[in-house]
Amino acid sequence: MNDPFFIPADRLPPGFAERLGHAPEHPAEPRPAATAVLLRDAAGGLEVLLLRRPQSVGFVPGAYVFPGGRVDDADADARLIALSDAAPPEPEVKYRHAAVREVFEETGVLLAYDAQGRPAPDAHDARLARWREALLREEAVLADVLEAEELRLRPHALVYGAHWVTPVAEPRRYDTRFFLAGLPPGRSVLADPREVTDALWLGPADALRRFRAGVLPMVFPTLKMLESLDGLGGTDEALARFRGRPVPTMQPRLVRTPEGVRMVLD
Repeated sequence: MNDPFFIPADRLPPGFAERLGHAPEHPAEPRPAATAVLLRDAAGGLEVLLLRRPQSVGFVPGAYVFPGGRVDDADADARLIALSDAAPPEPEVKYRHAAVREVFEETGVLLAYDAQGRPAPDAHDARLARWREALLREEAVLADVLEAEELRLRPHALVYGAHWVTPVAEPRRYDTRFFLAGLPPGRSVLADPREVTDALWLGPADALRRFRAGVLPMVFPTLKMLESLDGLGGTDEALARFRGRPVPTMQPRLVRTPEGVRMVLD
């Protein structure tokens, strides 16, 4: 069954629709990537963290997205497995490691725990701030941080929620696994301005309203995730909704029209 979705041109990141007319003759191989949908409970209900990508980046510049990025070789480091509780079988554990690393780099929140099960400090802590900078400068890897700070990963704290592959028309393509995770108690976001230009905590319904009003540019996977979270009562309900359910691979087709872009799921 087709699931068409239309985005007007003025609600897309700049240049997105125009690039569809210049698709490469041979589609690029999608690169492994991971994204984390960071959730928190606020007075008004469930909120989701959205980050705006800089205009200078090559993939969906200016779009509001969830924290995330490509999987690096170090995300498959055997040391990370030794510093982690047993992981669910799907997907490969390197995607979870990449999601933890990207969240730390972009937001300063480290989804790791000490021996007593307490969450790691965030980047407001001086030691963690230095480790974050070392990661961003590629002077350290995540396993170094965990070993030095005596921290462990809890893979089950990241709930596998979606699997999206970039359409073949895009010159840069990613094979992205989406995870959901709650913001650890007492921790807060400290966005890195080199990675993002804006950081917003919004309820799913509010984010969707802003998108429809043309003030919050987003792309298809972000919108579909927000739609799936709309109406849920809080973080626990959201994680329970996704935990253990099948995750199909989604790869939309892009169809450019004079008014914008239609995305179709076959």
